[in-house]
Amino acid sequence: MPLYESIFIARQDVPAAQVETLTQSFADIIVKDGGKVKKTEQWGLRNLAYRIKKNKKGHYVLFNLDAPPEAVAEMERNMGLNEDVLRFMTVRVEEHEEGPSAIMRKDERSDRPSFGDRGGDRGDRGFDRPRRAPRSETASEGDAA
Repeated sequence: MPLYESIFIARQDVPAAQVETLTQSFADIIVKDGGKVKKTEQWGLRNLAYRIKKNKKGHYVLFNLDAPPEAVAEMERNMGLNEDVLRFMTVRVEEHEEGPSAIMRKDERSDRPSFGDRGGDRGDRGFDRPRRAPRSETASEGDAA
């Protein structure tokens, strides 16, 4: 059977318990039609890139599926009919990612340097020439000579 990754976004005002119920109902559709849900990840309430139906946030849920295309089509049909689902997307993949998804691996992202961390000390400008002395010192040296 083909492998799929499916993500849906539920409205922000839906309680987390109802999001779990939605997740279970969509998983039951897949199992009923002969597929398997390999992994389910709830990413929680996250900001949307733009407003969708007056919502600024949404509950994100990821499925890794091993299911026939008919089961996925039925799940997507039910997602489209449900008023609590803002958006959904299903993609066919060659293989599923092992372990947690990239969104859930926050510890790996924290090891990367930030934009401000360029290496070197704060006074290093990256120039090969030495820094010039302030004008007040050079003017007093010229007057003394």
